Amino acid sequence: MLILSIFSYDAQVFNVSKRYGDLYTEKNVAISGIHSHAGPGGYLQYIVYIVTSLGFVRQSFDVLVDGIEKSIIQAHENLSPGSILINKGELIDAGVNRSPSAYLNNPASERSKYKYDVDKEMTLLKFIDDEWGPVGTFNWFATHGTSMSRTNSLISGDNKGAAARFMEDWFEQKGTGTLHPGESEADSIPRRVSNIIPEVYKDKQELLERAASFQSQPGRPATRALSVSSRVRNVLRQADRPQFVSAFCQSNCGDVSPNTLGAFCLDTELPCDFNHSTCGGKNELCYGRGPGYPDEFESTRIIGERQFRKAVDLFGKASEHLTGKVDFRHSYVDFSHLEVSLTKQGGAAEVVKTCPAAMGFAFAAGTTDGPGAFDFKQGDDKGNPFWKLVRNLLKAPGNEQISCQSPKPILLDTGEMKIPYDWAPTILPIQILRIGQLVILSVPGEFTTMAGRRLRDAVKTVLTTGANKEFNSNVHVVIAGLTNTYSQYVTTFEEYKMQRYEGASTLYGPHTLEAYIQEFKKLAQSLIDGRPIVPGPQPPDLLDRQISLLPPVILDMTPPGVSFGDVKSDVPRNSSFKRGNLVKVTFWTGCPRNDLMTEGTFALVEILQKNTWVPAYDDDDFCLRFKWSRPAPLSAQSYATIEWRIPQTVVSGVYRIRHFGAAKSFFGSIRHFTGSSSAFVVT
Repeated sequence: MLILSIFSYDAQVFNVSKRYGDLYTEKNVAISGIHSHAGPGGYLQYIVYIVTSLGFVRQSFDVLVDGIEKSIIQAHENLSPGSILINKGELIDAGVNRSPSAYLNNPASERSKYKYDVDKEMTLLKFIDDEWGPVGTFNWFATHGTSMSRTNSLISGDNKGAAARFMEDWFEQKGTGTLHPGESEADSIPRRVSNIIPEVYKDKQELLERAASFQSQPGRPATRALSVSSRVRNVLRQADRPQFVSAFCQSNCGDVSPNTLGAFCLDTELPCDFNHSTCGGKNELCYGRGPGYPDEFESTRIIGERQFRKAVDLFGKASEHLTGKVDFRHSYVDFSHLEVSLTKQGGAAEVVKTCPAAMGFAFAAGTTDGPGAFDFKQGDDKGNPFWKLVRNLLKAPGNEQISCQSPKPILLDTGEMKIPYDWAPTILPIQILRIGQLVILSVPGEFTTMAGRRLRDAVKTVLTTGANKEFNSNVHVVIAGLTNTYSQYVTTFEEYKMQRYEGASTLYGPHTLEAYIQEFKKLAQSLIDGRPIVPGPQPPDLLDRQISLLPPVILDMTPPGVSFGDVKSDVPRNSSFKRGNLVKVTFWTGCPRNDLMTEGTFALVEILQKNTWVPAYDDDDFCLRFKWSRPAPLSAQSYATIEWRIPQTVVSGVYRIRHFGAAKSFFGSIRHFTGSSSAFVVT
């Protein structure tokens, strides 16, 4: 069984059967993602999820499939005896409820069971190799990866990705994976994976003289392998030792925002309207603020660091071993007309149905993590005559669908829109993975806080109250959100009535959560009974029907007399920088889509060590940013600006910035190149 933490993705699209046969299938492989506003798009197969990327992007699709396949191969080829420890603890300050008015519509008796209106518990696994000791860690914690706003155009793992990088660097630096006695939390912040020992210079002047002897190098041809071999963690990796892997996974984050200061109006600086998240009746000015406001990069770092610190604490104190069976159950379920049996007060049964997918008006309002436009607002249970007219041009919902989805006013009847192909999923995968006393619920969407609590409790009840006593009260049940495909949000019945963004994005109607609970209880019962589960109907394969309107890269050019990789804007001569300063260098370059530099780097900071330039930071480091732009929208020329915010823990010395890229010629061939800035001093 494999659990991969990457972008959400359809499990059916990759195929490792040629290598491993039926050892790994969609039944025992979980592909789990994080919801971020800072990732690439165009790789899911349903129209509503690829509209903003101008349709399907084959390049995004292929690189993700390749990454998934390589992850499976690396995991399999590095199998070795070991053990898994589990630990849990509260992380208080990394998430707030962004739809508290909907949460408050849940029964008071239910809310009184919980201290907070979001889940604060992090569950962590510590993987220990019998020979090498700790080799990795997974944790689940519910907060959105939306510290980066929609105005950000840089690809980023957001706060979850930052936390994972911090954790991996911390472990490689510490070597043991535990805090030493008396060590403070501040000491646990990773400096960088590095074996760099600073050279001893007599004074700053000597450093400046050394730097002055290294001027910028003109762009020159290079191989792609040079980018890969220059990546910091490739250079420093020990070939005979497993590389430490850390994954910060998603849980029931549906209504949880990392913007912990709350939502405020940009014009008045006052809190947004409580029920509708509007400012003067408009939603466009209502934005959530992270702890680093107004710097969203700093907010990303802070929320990432808070998750990292808690993970370090749980990692160091983990002592409970996972023991027992490893097992799994998987089924496909058609959620468009699923009959759901409900138990009413007094014990009477009622059968209801889910609906074909549809999105409500409040969906277009967005959230405080990313407001929508026009005159939409959260909490709208009526709709707007003008937008209903526009909607009807695409697909007018029938009376049965309107009644089924009520009180959601339908903006897009996506489940019944089939031209040119399906707009939304109908058949979804659900999955349970078991590792000893840990049970992972793989859900293909974003459950709100209370929805996730109800699902966990329902499954735990099945596992612990039957005749089979294999599980006891110590069973750990976690939700792995956004797993195996994506189908938007899942709220409670009561939250659905409020039609906040999450309710409007609950595709299959007011009884969606009850449908999930019913079907997961079947999986859980099958698990404890030791019997197979009906696999269910296969989802459609729409790969051959995808439409892409994103034009390819036609040609890359530079001004006359300029080569790719030449410096356009260099550091000043004889420059010296201090910790915390920003260093910026711009290079003439080609479009990054020519080569995504997978396992390589576009940007590199090197330090001079005894006349040899040694990689120090690359574009996997939080302190280094690679920005690509064109002088004009249709220009064949482009340039890359590399920004290095010098860390407080940097080693004093002589540095330079380097760029790797690829350009496309008239004949369609791809040429790789590299260039470097003049050297400068950091003291």
